[in-house]
Amino acid sequence: MKTLILASGSPRRKELLSQIGLSFQVLTYPTDETIGIMPPEDAVMELAGRKAAAVLAHRQIPSDAFILGADTIVYHNGQILGKPSDEADAFRMLKSLSGDTHQVYTGVAILKGQTRHIFCECTEVSVCPMSDDEIRCYIATGDCMDKAGSYGIQGPFAAYISGIRGDYNNVVGLPVSRVYHELKNIGFFLD
Repeated sequence: MKTLILASGSPRRKELLSQIGLSFQVLTYPTDETIGIMPPEDAVMELAGRKAAAVLAHRQIPSDAFILGADTIVYHNGQILGKPSDEADAFRMLKSLSGDTHQVYTGVAILKGQTRHIFCECTEVSVCPMSDDEIRCYIATGDCMDKAGSYGIQGPFAAYISGIRGDYNNVVGLPVSRVYHELKNIGFFLD
């Protein structure tokens, strides 16, 4: 079996890859996550590519290794919502998502040597109307602070999700079914 390296420290991404039975190592290297004005799908693919390329450039990587980088954003009303800077920022984001539908984009980059395979998945998520008190109570759980859009669908915020269209795991942080099939298509499972 070839070496798979996850270029992400996200516990959710690690859990999702483990869930489908993939063995992998985790290696990360700090990257610049600032982006200019661009469509959300381009933004996540650019950031995923940077994360994977940073590991490839700064670590001793086996020649048969496949490096997987990923980045997830929430997109609503023409704005990219990243991780909140503080509780007030989280409140602002959650207030805007309340009672509306938004998109979650995850970009995935798979690098092997000079070969780059990059793609994006999008899932629509609908959020129930939330009172200011409900938003504050959710923020008080601390679950929102390290997540794009200030929420995690797999935690307490599940109480406010009225529906999704697309891959649930994409919202968690990695479209693992698509990742599996893309790895299969590019020869990861071949001897």
